[in-house]
Amino acid sequence: MRSEEIPEIATLPMFAAMQPELRDSVFAAAFLQVFPPALRLFEVGARADFLHILVDGLVELYTASAGREVTIQLVRPVSSFILAAAYTDQRYLMSARTLSASRILMIPSSLLRDAIVRDSAFAQSALTEIALRYRTVIRALTDMKVRQTLERLANFLLLESKAQGGAAQFALPAEKRVIASLLGMAPENLSRACGALADHGALINGPTVRIVDRAKLTALARPDMVIDDQ
Repeated sequence: MRSEEIPEIATLPMFAAMQPELRDSVFAAAFLQVFPPALRLFEVGARADFLHILVDGLVELYTASAGREVTIQLVRPVSSFILAAAYTDQRYLMSARTLSASRILMIPSSLLRDAIVRDSAFAQSALTEIALRYRTVIRALTDMKVRQTLERLANFLLLESKAQGGAAQFALPAEKRVIASLLGMAPENLSRACGALADHGALINGPTVRIVDRAKLTALARPDMVIDDQ
């Protein structure tokens, strides 16, 4: 990592409370790299040699079986992935690729494990990261179990709007095929759902979403203040 990049990275949540001398030694062996869109970062079954921390960009975590790919999660800045595999020195259970140009900090897993042992503040930060990722998975599973297709899409749009300060108009974060897979839909079902939302307060034209009646969209999505709270 270049010296001019260190002040920015040192303020990230995982490192802010870390012992300065230990943080310096970790950063000395870390890489901050810019990756182009559609680049595969690692595959299911590979050893977790690095902890990845997304600083800028968008990353898709996915898995594949019998020629079919399924999106598990979209990783947004600033967030680590996949910390559990790096900490336990086990194989990745998901593959990862960039969906946009992405800046990613890569820390050797062996240094990560050593730092967790030596620095209690860093260990607490790592535990918080793992807990947040677990809660994200539970939220996604609950959403899949309790909502129908159209309701899942409506809730997804409300969460996107909230993440952008309550914006009434915004762009989808990824291609529709990725959104469909993330929400457990076939692409053609997503297309039909996008059209159907016109009767429920949202207009979707290509990647652009416009919420014209938030009350209607909310009534369809039935957001839960506990489960859906980010």
